[in-house]
Amino acid sequence: MAKTRVEWIDLVRAIAILTVLYIHATDGIYIISSDAILNYTIYSRIFNFASLFIGRIGVPFFLMITGYLLLDRVYDDGRVRKFWAKNCKGLVIVTIIWTVIYAVSLQFVTLSSNQVNLTEAGNLFFSHMWYMPMIIGMYLSMPFAASALKPYNPKTIRNATMVFSLLAFALPFITVLCDINGIENVTIQYSLGFSGGVYGIYIILGYLVKKDLFKKYSSYLLGILTIISFLICVLFQYYAYIKGYNFFLWYEFPFILLGSFTLFELCSRIEHVRAFPFVTFLSKYSFAVFLIHNLFRIPLLPVVVQLPVPEPIKAITLWILLIIFSYLAAVIIYRIPRFGKYILYMR
Repeated sequence: MAKTRVEWIDLVRAIAILTVLYIHATDGIYIISSDAILNYTIYSRIFNFASLFIGRIGVPFFLMITGYLLLDRVYDDGRVRKFWAKNCKGLVIVTIIWTVIYAVSLQFVTLSSNQVNLTEAGNLFFSHMWYMPMIIGMYLSMPFAASALKPYNPKTIRNATMVFSLLAFALPFITVLCDINGIENVTIQYSLGFSGGVYGIYIILGYLVKKDLFKKYSSYLLGILTIISFLICVLFQYYAYIKGYNFFLWYEFPFILLGSFTLFELCSRIEHVRAFPFVTFLSKYSFAVFLIHNLFRIPLLPVVVQLPVPEPIKAITLWILLIIFSYLAAVIIYRIPRFGKYILYMR
């Protein structure tokens, strides 16, 4: 099985799910501890800011994998229908199923404890489900995007992607920067048309990595850019904090784009992955774990938050517990005949 797999893709997918679990563990601890936010040490704040960068790597990795694997294909009418039937229909059904599961679970949580805030619990329960409608929309458009890109030189696509990236990432950053410094209502109008927005750009970047458009850049340079992106994300969040500005680091931040992309390109240069069977295991169940893990976050949070240790230790503890429980549940559910693969969207 390992001979037919792309080792570095499995590595990136494993890193992606682990970082998603990490951001949800960290967010959970810092959200539930928000009443004590004035007591956070500077080190705790920096840990939180650094964790946000690390955690935001996951979704770009998943999207770039999608572009790498699916955009460099030939689609005719029959293949489009087959692609939709194989991918989109299953994703829609799985989304509905897990939305119902989380809605029912939320009711049990709120009924079992009067101290649980329904809105906050709901936000935590469904915090990851925004991804599902987005990826379904991307999959619906994938065959058309692939066909549209096919006639063009990858360098032309790269140049167009750079322009779209400036519109989608740089202009909103300028707006935020002005807003932080008291220059309000600086809104630059632009339209990305049929590009898929910031998420579409991540997908196209994965396609461009497949086309070897960035192999001329040294790994040393890419590593430096990754570190610089990390530092800028941390420092910018701290700058917004001392300015009293409520800044939320999200995927349209330009240095999330740069940091995740350079790291993805670096991973694509890895020929052999150490401990590959374990990495394959993490990769195989990654989407199943994505669907499952929030079922464990809510009951584990009140327990972990009571530990007599600093928030960073609580966050790491919760992260490890989420990994263990989520993968264990995924393996068990997967083994249920005629049910496991379907409900977990595993093929």
